[in-house]
Formats: sequence, structure tokens, C-alpha cells
Amino acid sequence: MNTIYHLKSCSTCVRIIKTLNLPSDVILQDIKSQPITPSQLEELQKLAGSYEALFSKRAQLYKTLGLKDQVLTEDDYKNYILEHYTFLSRPVLVYNNQIFIGNSPKTVEAAQNAIHRG
Repeated sequence: MNTIYHLKSCSTCVRIIKTLNLPSDVILQDIKSQPITPSQLEELQKLAGSYEALFSKRAQLYKTLGLKDQVLTEDDYKNYILEHYTFLSRPVLVYNNQIFIGNSPKTVEAAQNAIHRG
């Protein structure tokens, strides 16, 4: 299923969604109002290769909770993402079984190329 996990209140996510000019079959899931489910996260992990790849170390809670000073396991990353939406790197686009994580220009360009290749 083609889905983009984002925050509708995040100006970067909004800008990227506009830039990508998403096809109508892409589901927009605002992770604040519709939290990611354990099964969705598991699917993302399979595509990404790890929960750490999906985890945002830029989240304010990461610093607030002192997580940067801890050694986190894959289970820790998974649990934190499920516990609070802010720990998921954003946006995450799944398109034709490919995953694009984050907002770097390189990632956005790769996503755009995948979408326009069909």
C-alpha cells in the first residue's frame, strides 16, 4: 500500500508532499491524529532494514529523555516510535515497496524519481 506517514502540522512535511505531487493512490497518514500501528511499523522496518533507520535522533524528546547518552537496542527504537510519534523520522513514504525516510534533498529527489517512473 502506497502511504506517506507525516505530520500535517510540520511545514517541512507539507512542503515535501506538495513537491512530490503524489498520485491519488497514496494514502496520507497524519501520525499525530492517526498513530502508527505496530503492524505498520513492522512493515516499515522490513523495508528500512532496522527500527533505528526509522528513528529520529533530532526529536526534542530524544535529548530531553537523555536517550543520546544511552545505548539503544532495536526493541528500544521500536518501542519509542510506538510510544510517541515524534520519534518517527518524517516523512516516511512507502511507494511500490520502496521506502524513503526523512527530508534530505537526496531522499526527496529519489522519492520523486520513483513516483514519476511509476
